Amino acid sequence: MIDYLNLIQRYYQNNEIAHDILLKHSRAVADKALELAAKHKELDIDMDFVEAGAMLHDIGIFMCDAKDLGCHGKEPYIKHGTLGAEILRKEGLEMFARVCERHTGTGITKEDIIRQNLPLELKDYSPVTLEEKLICYADKFFSKTNLDKARTKEEVVKSMAKFGEESTRRIKALEALFG
Repeated sequence: MIDYLNLIQRYYQNNEIAHDILLKHSRAVADKALELAAKHKELDIDMDFVEAGAMLHDIGIFMCDAKDLGCHGKEPYIKHGTLGAEILRKEGLEMFARVCERHTGTGITKEDIIRQNLPLELKDYSPVTLEEKLICYADKFFSKTNLDKARTKEEVVKSMAKFGEESTRRIKALEALFG
């Protein structure tokens, strides 16, 4: 597969705080995704891809203004997925770039962008493949600001409810698939 730790290190070499937060969060997401995939062997999920994709899904956070994460970039946090996708496309990693841009929330649709006036290119950022959906779902269990506590399924649904009925429907569909 790819050496995702070396890739992360290259982009975070001057930011130890964000590096440590990213690694701890991403490792928790990867472990959760791998645990869920192991329970669903019938889905034939690419475990190597899931691990690397989960480790890279938030690589763009350092470019955002998220001081509580040690990130002092200029972009709004909502763009971390698209910024990470740009990084990974420059590295020739298109499949992982799609994980980055499709993992935020329960995926972001064109309608979400318009309704919430989000500073994103008007296109659909919803997870498509099983692996993308699994990483998106596993990510919802872990916050980057409270690294030592995993959310329960109920807390995950509640956290997505604040984004509307459609977001709640999508998280429940992911739970039905992987939960």
